[in-house]
Amino acid sequence: MSGDAAPAAKLKGSVKRVHDALLAGGWPAEIRRVDARAKTSEGAAAEVGCSVGQIAKSLVFRGASSGKAVLVVTSGANRADSARVEALIGEATERADAAFVRQAIGFAIGGVAPLGHSQPVVCAIDEDLLAFDEIWAAAGAPDAVFRLDPRELPAMTGGIVGRVKEG
Repeated sequence: MSGDAAPAAKLKGSVKRVHDALLAGGWPAEIRRVDARAKTSEGAAAEVGCSVGQIAKSLVFRGASSGKAVLVVTSGANRADSARVEALIGEATERADAAFVRQAIGFAIGGVAPLGHSQPVVCAIDEDLLAFDEIWAAAGAPDAVFRLDPRELPAMTGGIVGRVKEG
């Protein structure tokens, strides 16, 4: 397991924004740096020493009618089912490209955090994440993560919890 807690004074850009959003919400704000090559849920889990299911994978879509960013926070062990996400949020979705993700929420793909977005998002949360005592999420960059209690996700994101996985 690698990765040390990053001193708050050394945080910059989108990682600092996540750190500040955690502090503002009253949540623990310990950002851990990991190997940036751990881009998959499996790689991230190996880096922090948890199961793949404990990785909070953040996916961004575009609301088909509203044009708003739709954030889906799902277990790293699951694939999101767009029909279930759409039923949960009440709107059809479409793929979002990297430019939309950057413009709409202020993060690059690979570092999308569940909070600290540059604009409000619609959020769907995978109910499977709530089965864990702790989970790990991206903290604004591909090499930054933070640990959290999954029961805090609805308050942290304003999200709706439901079944979003395929199958």
